[in-house]
Amino acid sequence: MPLHRRAFVLGGHITPFIGKKHPDFVWKGHPDFGTRDNPTLEDYVVTAVTEALASTGTPAELVDKAWIGNFVGELFSAQGHLGAAVAGAHPGLKYKPVMRVEGACASGGLAFASAVESIQAGSDVTLVAGAEVQTTASARQGGDYLARASHYARQRGIDDFTFPALFARRARAAYGSGVITEDDTARISVKAYANAHKNPLAHMKAVPMPFEVARTASDANPAFLGNPELQPFLKVSDCSQVSDGGAAMIVVSEEGLRKLGRTPADAVEILGVGAATGNLFEDDDLLSMPTTAHAAARAYAQAGITAADVDVAEVHDCFAITEILMYEALGFAAAGQGAALIREGRTELSGDLPVNTGGGLIGFGHPVGATGVKQILELVRQLRGACGAYQIGGAPSVALAANMGGDDKTAVVSVLRAG
Repeated sequence: MPLHRRAFVLGGHITPFIGKKHPDFVWKGHPDFGTRDNPTLEDYVVTAVTEALASTGTPAELVDKAWIGNFVGELFSAQGHLGAAVAGAHPGLKYKPVMRVEGACASGGLAFASAVESIQAGSDVTLVAGAEVQTTASARQGGDYLARASHYARQRGIDDFTFPALFARRARAAYGSGVITEDDTARISVKAYANAHKNPLAHMKAVPMPFEVARTASDANPAFLGNPELQPFLKVSDCSQVSDGGAAMIVVSEEGLRKLGRTPADAVEILGVGAATGNLFEDDDLLSMPTTAHAAARAYAQAGITAADVDVAEVHDCFAITEILMYEALGFAAAGQGAALIREGRTELSGDLPVNTGGGLIGFGHPVGATGVKQILELVRQLRGACGAYQIGGAPSVALAANMGGDDKTAVVSVLRAG
């Protein structure tokens, strides 16, 4: 069933995503080490929100409601209660109803879905933000924090790095079946880094990733897991980045556009949003992502389209293997056929279905709560022809975002159309 009130993304703001290996990230050998600090969670919230309001010409006083996606602010930044941080980002937001939304790595997508639901319920101007800081702890401590997105009691002991190990299990199953090879996942990583090199906001914009490095474990690209059964199946190049960053956008109704002196031609229309949640306490088939597939089916039905209608996509590539399995869950390829899309170059910038054009989680970065918001804004920019060096050709009309939390336990799939 279509949305009964039209909904639009007017625009927004993405901060640079930074972390180790980004030229502006202050860490040990950086020339500014000891003289300045990296931005805080508060900095990212305030910057994303204020710039989203300013860049869209939205008076804060006209915002009806707001949401912020964040996963583990309490652990990395000793700060929860982030709805109040959004209200503190601009004087005009004080006393507005603002809510933090948590769904692991799908927190930003759920915040977006909440805004669309609010538009359906009668809101006209809403604000969606997402932010995360993850570089304040060591890699191992951070791995423990992020393991809260798994079933901690059951899965934490699989490895010090729980989530890489969970997706190494998927890679082991895929490689063993023969439907996906290490060369295929290497191609995903190479594509992500190459796209990031064209994106000034990307975490890995200055880091090369040749195919020969990506396809082989080495000192330059170690297989880092401690679990000996899983260690051969995941390398550093296969992983999304531990990043800091923020993003925010304005989501409105037709009446909201009128209040802001704008028309549908000034915005990107939201055709459908599907969400689904799996069972935390059990594992699904390692070669499928049924929660994402259910969310996609709902989004396609609401939008009145099929996978064949999608021109450009942002999908959740927390690990290289995930992107290929996403192709299948979203209906871009049949089961067992996802690897053909990357082998044939179809998801490259020059392909017929470009995916993760700004670098995805592997190249652009993955500040968890911001990712789902960034995905939507990246698609808005592609549909408007505003991506600069990584703008795809052919005047894309329909775009899809797939944001996933945990090991395919929470998923939000959204469909957008150019104005």
